[in-house]
Amino acid sequence: MVVIAFNDAVHVADAVRSALAQGDAVGEVIAVDDASTDGTGAALDALALAEPRLRVLHRGENSGGCGSPRNDGLRAATGRYVMFLDSDDVLPPGAVPALLSAAREHGAPVAAGACVRRELPARRDVPWQPALFGAPAVHAAPADAPQLVRDTLCVNKLYARDFLTGHGIAFPEGRYHYEDFVFTARVLAAAPKIATVPDTVYVWHVRRTAAKQSISLDRKDVANWRQRIEAHRTVLRTFTDAGQAVLARAAATKFLDHDLRMYVRELHTRGADYRAEWWRLTREHLASFDEEALAGAYAPARWLARVILASPAPRDLDRLTQLAARPGRLLPPYATGPDGAPVWSADLPGVRLDGLGAGDGADPCDEEAPGTAAPARLPVAIDAEPVLGTDGGLLRVRVHDLYGRLAEAGPVSIDLVLHRRRDGRPGPVRTAALTPTADGTAWTAALALDLAPLTDLPGSRPAEPEPWDLAARLTCADGTTLGAALRPAGPGLRRRVLPSRQRLVLLAQPYATTGGALALRVASGPRSVWRIAARRLRR
Repeated sequence: MVVIAFNDAVHVADAVRSALAQGDAVGEVIAVDDASTDGTGAALDALALAEPRLRVLHRGENSGGCGSPRNDGLRAATGRYVMFLDSDDVLPPGAVPALLSAAREHGAPVAAGACVRRELPARRDVPWQPALFGAPAVHAAPADAPQLVRDTLCVNKLYARDFLTGHGIAFPEGRYHYEDFVFTARVLAAAPKIATVPDTVYVWHVRRTAAKQSISLDRKDVANWRQRIEAHRTVLRTFTDAGQAVLARAAATKFLDHDLRMYVRELHTRGADYRAEWWRLTREHLASFDEEALAGAYAPARWLARVILASPAPRDLDRLTQLAARPGRLLPPYATGPDGAPVWSADLPGVRLDGLGAGDGADPCDEEAPGTAAPARLPVAIDAEPVLGTDGGLLRVRVHDLYGRLAEAGPVSIDLVLHRRRDGRPGPVRTAALTPTADGTAWTAALALDLAPLTDLPGSRPAEPEPWDLAARLTCADGTTLGAALRPAGPGLRRRVLPSRQRLVLLAQPYATTGGALALRVASGPRSVWRIAARRLRR
């Protein structure tokens, strides 16, 4: 087990102990201190005094990345197998035994397991690439399961050390960001047998409020995107040079479905200089993709790519942001080309929105099986205007049709579904009938927005503003049910103090998330109002 650390004295002991707690499956732990200045090295040395399985390596100069210290640990390792662990993450109990058992049983030089992203301090777990780890599986070679390229992590896997050294597989050295993308591509390009297990084998801690953000979270500088693109180019070259055309195409499609959508969701929050450079870099990279790679992506991603390729300058940022969300929402206007087919806009008739034409039967928005008919995956846009009053008030919604596709299903009713952000706990569901507009292009409804019960749920903190995500669930006459986030509309996005029959007073703040969806912060009681007022005075 190789644990790398730099200036992480607060967390590194937990990481090392989680590795040692795996029992006899871990014969050695090599901790590499990358020239820390905060006492990390001393903390590791103290642990090593009491634990004979722990060996500490101290680098004399900081590498500026994660690749060099991992390579140091790999070179120093003596065991038959090796894993990698970051100092701010942990291994859950039984992780290494599960991977080791699968590797030995199937004679696989690589074994991989499930990972969760744990949002701290809320401790909300989000599965990483769950479709890959639903059941035990053995793949004779990665080309037999090209979807494996979507798991770019290096830390949720066990590797036979002689496999890595025999193929000369190592991480990029020095100040290289997204080094795990390149390492994983080198592993897959060597065509090993891979065993996967459904067990959770890695807990990836996400600390969004940390003073220093991790590379994956620190995306405010366009240099981060430049580094990600360079890593992806190296991935494509690695697969191409190894004759792995199937994996190269899968990696290009993954870039569209995951990387592109993630950064587009945030593009509207960036300054003009960032946007212009981001757009230039992205167009240059996408120009190297062939049509098959574009066609293999889910509809929201390939539509995004085609808009960027068709326009030399940033445009339509609100529409792009909403389409890049998960699930994607396609905002009006709904233009058509000369042949009547759906297109992005009247001035970009070459950007066809394939799969949205009424009666064409194909819906490539299905993110489980792109290209199959799945009306429940249509990127329907729903505007929602909060009208706040006693105990919350109501939510006026407008559901937009999509080239007749939603009208075919026949929307009948809409449910308002709320989930508490920190733990996913659902709130009460409110339902209303949908009424078609006179022009037949939309449906409207008014839903009760009852906020007082939200502060009574188990685990509530009534005096503290609690974030809630809002979503809609449509029920149609043909049996289709369709879920969508809500797009904020109207002037109501501001903090309000509301009268409440149950709580005397409610504090409510509707707001738009980074991805452009409607959310709410809710607190209750006079104490909450005084707390907010006191914070304002202190500022």
